[in-house]
Amino acid sequence: MAAEISGPDLFSVVVLLGAGVVAVPLFKRLGLGSVLGYLAAGIIIGPFGLKFFSDPQTILHVAELGVVMFLFLIGLEMQPSRLWGLRKSIFGLGALQVGLCGLLLTGVGIGTGFPVAQSFVAGAGFVLTSTAIVMQLLQERGEIATPQGQRMVSILLFEDLTIVPLLALVAFLAPMGSSQGGLQWINVAIGIGAIAGLVVAGKYLLNPLFGFLAQSRAREVMTAAALLVVLGSALIMQVSGLSMAMGAFLAGVLLSESTFRHQLEADIEPFRGILLGLFFLAVGMSLDLGVVAANWKMVLFYVVAFKLVKGAGIFAVARLLRSSNREALERAVLMAQGGEFAFVLYAAATAVGILDGEANAILTAIIIFSMVLTPLFIVALRFLVPKEKQDLEEVDIADGLTGNVLIIGFGRFGQISCQPLLIRGVDISIIDNDVEMIQAASQFGFKVYYGDGTRLDILHAAGAGRAQTVLICVDKAETILTIANLIKAEFPMVQIYARAFDRGNTIELIKLGVDFQMRETFESALIFGENTLIGLGVDPQEAADITADVRRRDAERLDLQLAGGIRAGADLMKGNAPVPGPLVRPRQRGRALSDETASVLPSIQSADAN
Repeated sequence: MAAEISGPDLFSVVVLLGAGVVAVPLFKRLGLGSVLGYLAAGIIIGPFGLKFFSDPQTILHVAELGVVMFLFLIGLEMQPSRLWGLRKSIFGLGALQVGLCGLLLTGVGIGTGFPVAQSFVAGAGFVLTSTAIVMQLLQERGEIATPQGQRMVSILLFEDLTIVPLLALVAFLAPMGSSQGGLQWINVAIGIGAIAGLVVAGKYLLNPLFGFLAQSRAREVMTAAALLVVLGSALIMQVSGLSMAMGAFLAGVLLSESTFRHQLEADIEPFRGILLGLFFLAVGMSLDLGVVAANWKMVLFYVVAFKLVKGAGIFAVARLLRSSNREALERAVLMAQGGEFAFVLYAAATAVGILDGEANAILTAIIIFSMVLTPLFIVALRFLVPKEKQDLEEVDIADGLTGNVLIIGFGRFGQISCQPLLIRGVDISIIDNDVEMIQAASQFGFKVYYGDGTRLDILHAAGAGRAQTVLICVDKAETILTIANLIKAEFPMVQIYARAFDRGNTIELIKLGVDFQMRETFESALIFGENTLIGLGVDPQEAADITADVRRRDAERLDLQLAGGIRAGADLMKGNAPVPGPLVRPRQRGRALSDETASVLPSIQSADAN
């Protein structure tokens, strides 16, 4: 009887989830990124690999919702005022890059003997960079909000907008007698109307809707409404012949200034992550290895030719607009690929007779291979091209400094630390390896020299051997230890005062024998807590005594830990109560509590270490 019961195909679900769970951590461990992991897993489990799936297009259609939700979340971050601020990048940089690369890629097709119409469609499809891949990679690298990342986001937005005129051009290039040509023009008009309607609805209906639903105080209703807005906007664009992602992005932008923005983001995020991974799996499964095998020379040639030509166009535009060599090269490597919207354009061109079925399959394979190769090219760039050297113009390099105190690192910590010394008239020398910081400091009257404190020759030039005391004020734990080790070995008579990153860093510095160390947030956090007690009505003297007691307990525990008594230290911090078993460090959101917090208040859910 059990065998006759119908239900969901759990085997397929398990295979999809298992492929992602195995491949993505492995590829990230190898430094290849999650995108390539998903694509490789898709190829392995697809119809041309282990044959777990025979119709990847079905999965791809569902998985495109991941791209849709991703663009919705990006839209939530793009307030209209912010988009207006990016207008020059979107319509200037974006138009210039799309126009130049489109001409160059069309020229490749014409130059290799293909008709103008087919060459244009093939090149225009390759111009449309994969929004999903680029945004995912930018997010993994934490670069979406950087100026370089914002320029790439602007270009991607312009590329999404170009789907409307490109569909119009496909209709114009349709062979005479094709009934689909006129329909494409109608679709373009419908698309423009759909965009206008969505903007009006978003401006006047969405906020009142969410306000009404919020009064129900039903979380599942708000989640359902969020999904309705995203999928409904995507559906409107899809029915109008446009990109579903564009509809979701517009909906996100229209809700970006809503009071419900953060609630929407929290509701959509879990669906976005799973479906976006599923999209990359489906793209990998869609690679028709039969077509590739039959036309491998053509596929290989055009993958290389299109990537090189598009990359050269991107690099030229970036340099023309005064981006650095490094930024221009990174943008070229990251964006020199085709994207998922090319599939829409090629399908439209096939429908009106510009492309046949085999040409569509070959172009689709070229796009997919270009997407697969992008993470590999990024890894190659990281190893083959060193980081650009900083421009040291108008910056003095540390040499022959004679200050009685040498300060290494002039960030927030170093700036505050030097002030008592300056007021007392102490002769100080300051070095830092951040040119922008040095230039900014000079505007406020500080003379900071360029120098890397992890290099022994720089320490000699900066006068570490002549100084009475060296203050290590850099912000990275490993850098602090490197500098302290160098000074201890080369200048044993010099006093070392070190900023410590956390408790573990503090213990290592004490073992090394520095004269003084201070955790960067410890004292400020104690004073913060003391003033909180006072604000709650505790007598100021009692609050000060409590703070002093915490400080004493911390010092005693440090002494015990240095002697190897971590368990004993934990017992002491808990009021001398014995602790059964090893010290367990509570976790929340994947981050561990600091040792001192874990031992004093094991029920606290804060995850910040001091």
